[in-house]
Amino acid sequence: MPGTANSIITPQTPKSGNAACTTANTTYTTSPSNTVALVTAGPNGSRVTRIGAIPLATVTATQLQLFRSRDAGTSKFFIVSALMAAYAMAQTTAAPVTDFGFSDDNPLILTPNEILYAAVGVTGAVTFNAEWADY
Repeated sequence: MPGTANSIITPQTPKSGNAACTTANTTYTTSPSNTVALVTAGPNGSRVTRIGAIPLATVTATQLQLFRSRDAGTSKFFIVSALMAAYAMAQTTAAPVTDFGFSDDNPLILTPNEILYAAVGVTGAVTFNAEWADY
């Protein structure tokens, strides 16, 4: 829906998504390898308010990476990273969630149809989880 001058447009449709990464990405150019789509913005853009990642198995310390693309994945731009600490998976401990710091007060705004991709710096099983709303 096109915006109307002097009218506030708020997010309309809450969404969530997941991406599982297992193979390392070591390329930071606009053609990174081993990325997985996490969020696809709606036709009017999106407001991302949460991105976190949790290990699915024992992991060594790894860089968690986010890339954005405005051309359906042809070019991907590295925008932010977070460090997931080493963790030995055990049924007697809580698996730690690594948070990227996005929130209602600090959202990531995506343009119409923009795609957010996730990747890991070291091979290991990690799931990324996102929450957003389309405008």
